[in-house]
Amino acid sequence: MRYANLSGVLIYRSVSTAVYKRFPTMQHLVQAGLMTPEELRHLEDLPSPHNKFWVPCMWFVSLALRARSEGRINNDVALSAILTELNSLRAKCMKLYGYDWISLPLVYTQVATVAVYSFFLACLIGRQFLDPAQGYPGHDLDFYLPVFTLLQFFFYVGWLKVAEQLINPFGEDDDDFETNWLVDRNLQVSLLSVDEMYDSLPLVERDMYWNKSEPQPPYTTASAEHRKPSFMGSALDISVPKEEMEFQTNLEQIKEHEEANYSTPLLGGFGSSPRCPVP
Repeated sequence: MRYANLSGVLIYRSVSTAVYKRFPTMQHLVQAGLMTPEELRHLEDLPSPHNKFWVPCMWFVSLALRARSEGRINNDVALSAILTELNSLRAKCMKLYGYDWISLPLVYTQVATVAVYSFFLACLIGRQFLDPAQGYPGHDLDFYLPVFTLLQFFFYVGWLKVAEQLINPFGEDDDDFETNWLVDRNLQVSLLSVDEMYDSLPLVERDMYWNKSEPQPPYTTASAEHRKPSFMGSALDISVPKEEMEFQTNLEQIKEHEEANYSTPLLGGFGSSPRCPVP
């Protein structure tokens, strides 16, 4: 589990400034207990110019294969399930790496910013009222607050600020992902599941719904009004006239280039004529 967490921390260091400031060097990972000095030496000796977040996953696989050969993993099905989950973790780490690598084009952000600010700069001049003292025809001053211009300003600038926040969701702003909390939570929960919870099972006994075919958990007073009947399907409420419920017999066989004489109340007899044969 420590190898799986180490792989996640390595990719977080690559995409999140908050995690990188927490672990600015690989030695900080050793001091934090996420890897040993021997593991750091193996990682640094690996001749690869690429990001090495996948290396702990390879250590995980090698350790799992050794555990299978030593009998610590009972069967190949369990081994396959473990490796499948690890591969899912590695794929998600690679997806984070891809999101950080291929970001929004700079031209898009520049065009959006210039367009918004240029529009409101033009509004600042073009939407001013002419001097009513000059008596221009059709330019009587009837209100003093540009309501629609203010609404456009709030909406457009607000959307622009939201888009700017979405450019880097792994930053250090209040609305960004809490990546340091993810590091702490993943390490604590994973080690708890394999250390404290291993072979720890509550006493198996009969519950209050034993031998009940339709158990019904109770409702509180606040939630009783939200009870709903079971949904059986929208088509079950359709009413079909009794004369249309009879099966039809002795129907003529539909030929290859003909259609049945179907009609609807809206279309009448349209489409009821046979299709023209294809030469």
